[in-house]
Amino acid sequence: MDLVRNLLHMSGIGSDRVQLRWVSSAEGKLFADYVTEITDLTESLGPFDPNKFELPLGAVEQTLNSARIRWLMGLTRQLTEQGNVYQEKLQKENYQKLVHQAAEEEFEKALVLGALKETPRSVQGISEVTGLPVYTVSLRLNELERVGKAELSGYEGSTPKFMVLAA
Repeated sequence: MDLVRNLLHMSGIGSDRVQLRWVSSAEGKLFADYVTEITDLTESLGPFDPNKFELPLGAVEQTLNSARIRWLMGLTRQLTEQGNVYQEKLQKENYQKLVHQAAEEEFEKALVLGALKETPRSVQGISEVTGLPVYTVSLRLNELERVGKAELSGYEGSTPKFMVLAA
């Protein structure tokens, strides 16, 4: 849930749009209090227009489904409690930083791919569509080109344009 909240924050959707509470069946009053709290929070956030967030929502979904994130999440207990092959354990805070950094990179790559889905674009054009800095777009494009997910499609004048490759 921490990862989902972080991705929703990065996407501009807002981390408060997802909530999780644990309540026993014997805690009726607590359940009712949580429902009231979440209802009030939802009303204060206002309506959510998924069309306005189509690109970031797609990037969040792609990030959560990425092999890198699923692999890291699957190793949480082993790396923080049992240790790696060298019997080294990661502190939970350091592990969370690692996961969040990986999620940010995967989210940015997903945004770049989403921006290229409909038409080839320049680095500047991708930056304008995604809101990512030009340097970040360049870094992520380089990574995507290395793994065969994007490539140079040609030039408009002297400006290179990139396109997404079919998976």
